[in-house]
Amino acid sequence: MPSLPVKLYSILFKLQQRYALYNIARAPIDCADPFGVSSRREESAAASNPSFTDGVATKDIHIDPFSSLCVRIFLPDTVVSPDTPAIYEDGSKDGDFVYSGYCPQPETKHRKLPVVLQFHGGAFVGGSNDSVRIGLFCRTIAKLCDVIVVAVGYRLAPESRYPAAFDDGLKVLNWLVKEANLAECGKWMGNGRRRMDAHVFNGFGASMAEPWLAAHGDPSRCVLLGVSCGANMADYVARKAVEAGKLLDLVKVVAQVLMYPFFVGRNPTASEIKLANSYVYDKSTCLRAWKLFLPEEKFDLDHPAANPLIPGREPPLKFMPPTLTVVAEQDWMKDRAISYSEELRKVNIDAPLLKYKDAVHEFATLDVLLQTPQAQACAEDIAIWVKKYISLRGHEFSY
Repeated sequence: MPSLPVKLYSILFKLQQRYALYNIARAPIDCADPFGVSSRREESAAASNPSFTDGVATKDIHIDPFSSLCVRIFLPDTVVSPDTPAIYEDGSKDGDFVYSGYCPQPETKHRKLPVVLQFHGGAFVGGSNDSVRIGLFCRTIAKLCDVIVVAVGYRLAPESRYPAAFDDGLKVLNWLVKEANLAECGKWMGNGRRRMDAHVFNGFGASMAEPWLAAHGDPSRCVLLGVSCGANMADYVARKAVEAGKLLDLVKVVAQVLMYPFFVGRNPTASEIKLANSYVYDKSTCLRAWKLFLPEEKFDLDHPAANPLIPGREPPLKFMPPTLTVVAEQDWMKDRAISYSEELRKVNIDAPLLKYKDAVHEFATLDVLLQTPQAQACAEDIAIWVKKYISLRGHEFSY
């Protein structure tokens, strides 16, 4: 059973979630506005810092002018050599401050790191990529895996119902493709000779390619990591990546990590019955969130966004990337995630299952549990498995 502090926190968390869902459902929504929102202020937000703090620099980018879709990049300081200054300051002619933070130098060979696209949880109606807890989790993953983490700030329901969040996840993958292509263009001179890492600039002298990704990103080693409802999004993006195939060009999804997926279905499983009133997230609260996310006229718990095991699923499971699934023993949604992992293994996909005893939903990503031994062990377990697929040839090791 979970510890007493977790039980007490769970009671408070449930009350808070029910109150938040009640307010969200009652708030007037302008359905004609596609811009949407990607954060609510129930959670504490952390400002980005492009200088290396605690080993990681962060930067926010609004990547879609027609919606609130944004990303936060987490760059570990391992990309900077000890003899290279990590901080550069720029100023305008009158001395006004413009930017102070890490900026990779063009015409220089830089260390390349794999890219992890991270999709936060929050039942599609809450959470954000700039919250304190997601920031701490992404920093941990960036340092343990030695990767660039791109945390996606997708549009939330009910302002933006399905398929908005899923479309946003796919847009970020396509944005990564565009950035990879721009970075590749910057490596060639007009005479066709290849040069050291450089950037592509527009007519105003601004870098068109995102400098951190252009200098340090290796999108041919891309991992999708989804937390709770973010796991549903990661699995969707993985399917779309499989369908796109070589159209993604320089970006290759080599693996995905599904942390306690937000899977559900019309026919309840044993855990959905036995643990319906489980800790932190109970079934009734989650169903309210699903009603705010799925289209009102087509509400169905066997919707493709909710149930990964519906008949006729495309593409066939045998084409999916290696998939690590994390489940919590006290999570009412665990059975369907376990079944999905089993189905992947039946078609010879590397799909290990990590089950944590006495753990609750989001045990490794909730703010009050992030520093617990179990949460830290989970992050380390994820890092061990992910490194099998992102290690450069000749440096692989077995899980």
